[in-house]
Amino acid sequence: MIEQRLSQVVTQAFAACQEAGEIPRTVVCPPIHLERPRQSAHGDLATNIALVIAKAAKRSPRAIAEALVARMPSDPHLQGVSVAGPGFINFDLIPTWFVEQLTEIIAADQRYGCTNIHQGERCQVEFVSANPTGPLHVGHGRNAILGDVLGNLLAAVGYQVTKEYYVNDTGVQIETLGRSVLCRLRELQGEKAAFPAECYQGSYIIDIAQQLQGDGTAVAWQTLDERAQSLACGRYAADRILRGITDDLAACGVVHDRYFLESALHVEGAIPVVIEQLRHAGHLYEQDDALWFRSTAFGDDKDRVIRKSDGSLTYFAADIAYHARKYVEGFSRVVDVLGADHAGYVPRMKAVVAALGHDAGSLDYVLTQLVNLTRGGEVVSMSTRRGEYETLARLIAEVGRDVTRYFYLMRSHTAQLDFDLALATAQTLENPVYYVQYAHARICSIFAKAEATGAGWRQRDPLEASQLDLEEERALARLVGEYPGLIRAIAEELAPHRLTVYLLEVARTFQSYYTRGKQDPRYRVLGQALPKMQAKLSLLHCLRIVIRNGLGLLGISAPERMNRIEGDAAHHD
Repeated sequence: MIEQRLSQVVTQAFAACQEAGEIPRTVVCPPIHLERPRQSAHGDLATNIALVIAKAAKRSPRAIAEALVARMPSDPHLQGVSVAGPGFINFDLIPTWFVEQLTEIIAADQRYGCTNIHQGERCQVEFVSANPTGPLHVGHGRNAILGDVLGNLLAAVGYQVTKEYYVNDTGVQIETLGRSVLCRLRELQGEKAAFPAECYQGSYIIDIAQQLQGDGTAVAWQTLDERAQSLACGRYAADRILRGITDDLAACGVVHDRYFLESALHVEGAIPVVIEQLRHAGHLYEQDDALWFRSTAFGDDKDRVIRKSDGSLTYFAADIAYHARKYVEGFSRVVDVLGADHAGYVPRMKAVVAALGHDAGSLDYVLTQLVNLTRGGEVVSMSTRRGEYETLARLIAEVGRDVTRYFYLMRSHTAQLDFDLALATAQTLENPVYYVQYAHARICSIFAKAEATGAGWRQRDPLEASQLDLEEERALARLVGEYPGLIRAIAEELAPHRLTVYLLEVARTFQSYYTRGKQDPRYRVLGQALPKMQAKLSLLHCLRIVIRNGLGLLGISAPERMNRIEGDAAHHD
């Protein structure tokens, strides 16, 4: 593939520069990242390797870039190499190279875009992990879809991925849940009392109390004191809520490999063990009758309490034990997906990982910003405590799984997301999900028509690159050739929104090419001389592969047939 060849060229130049003393031998050649420059005048692909190694090499990025370019081996596919800006290296490729790679794309098929660069490495992605105190709302949905797709992308670059849900099934919130259900249960039994303001207000609490009364479970608790009854109600409710959560997640295509209970840490005695480990290493100290973790030694802004002065453990203590367990289980990379309000949590957990003897860089945090659900131009008000929110289940029922997943991924997780229900429910080309899916279905339709006319595509025939002589065809070939590098970059940056942007660009470029055939027969696929038609079908098959594989990573279907969508005027082949 193009990226592999260019990476080899840069790597050879790097070695030659080290041999000549222009780059210190102590500098390790990093992975070569190649991306399309924003301006086409800057070449077909570019790398920032000189900027990446400048600090370690103690030279200016531009000087390093010029040295690399001067020592690059010649390659028949390169028209030119140049240095731009502060030190980017730009590559101009011969136009036919993009077309020649189509044969390799066709051969790779469903594996196209996948690599084994992290083969043998284990990665855990922990996401959602919402407390089982209420149904999932639309805010949880963003976390769920993002984490699920991150797992898919990391698996695509070779990691052995485990998707995990950490269930906080102990603590104050579960106790509050139990009191909430017990109060509603007593109301159902005829007791008159004000419902505590600090309890969960949602109607689902009444539903659970009714289930509890109906199945007779509560009868066995009547001899218990109030606290014991409350704890029993909490366990009962949390179990049922968690079942509902797993159902809602399954409805949007999210299935975790494992649900890990916080209570297991207490049962196993894992928390005292890790506390003793940190104490032995000198990372803990006593002050004001409390036990503190010396996290400032690892870059945190203040030290953190593990055990309070009253002897009770903080949530932080359990989190330390939980993360220690991840590394004991052999994960070399850990990704936690949390809400943006947990930003202060990041430095203390990275400090823990470092204190336990691991690379703090192996722990990544993906912090998701808020979701605003808009209906009729108005933002839907939500409050979990009051029970006023739009559930994820209702959202999926209204707009469907594919649309839900795509819309959650359209924007970077670092930006607030406005989920527009009007656009999400529109079955027109204005809806980006349908636009991408429609492009795939249209390509499948062209192949079906070719087959029906007896002029079907013959994969065994050699591809004649010269037959794809239109600039738009070469642009499409370049786009599909970028896909593997894009997947690697997205997995490295943990930025799946870039895949939705890319797929939309592929679909739009194809639809523009297809629509031009209405006026210009050169752009039509069927009815051409056999070699040209076969070449065009090969290009379209590569587009189909990329759209299908990309949607697959997003957990979205790639339909082969769709009803004609409003706004589509082109209907030729």
